[in-house]
Amino acid sequence: MSHPTSTEVAGRIEDLYGAPFAVLKAHAQGQEDQPPGMLSALLGMHEALALAERSIDLHRGHFAQLIDPARQIGRQEVSHLLDGARRLAEAVAVRDVQAEAVAAVLRSLTRLPAPAPSPPTSSPPVPAPSTAPSR
Repeated sequence: MSHPTSTEVAGRIEDLYGAPFAVLKAHAQGQEDQPPGMLSALLGMHEALALAERSIDLHRGHFAQLIDPARQIGRQEVSHLLDGARRLAEAVAVRDVQAEAVAAVLRSLTRLPAPAPSPPTSSPPVPAPSTAPSR
């Protein structure tokens, strides 16, 4: 199953809000006097997904060092291999959960079109003629 990457999530957030990601992050950080809103939640979910991706990269690199063909694997290294495989599997599981959660939230959101500007009025509106009979 393909999950969105943090880069794809950032792009989707930009599409929703119509602004660059860095501007959105700065805006959310500047709103300390207001309770966090949907933008803050989305940015937090993006950060958690990015962290999970970095964790996968870190554990994958460590595991690749452990299984280097030039390296001999003895009894002591087996426990390190198993631990490395477990940590990598956990990192992938965390990334999958984070990606599914943020994808579900993003699917539920749509960007509203900008409100149409109201035409300028040059004179006050004329009242409609009364249909009531006069005396």
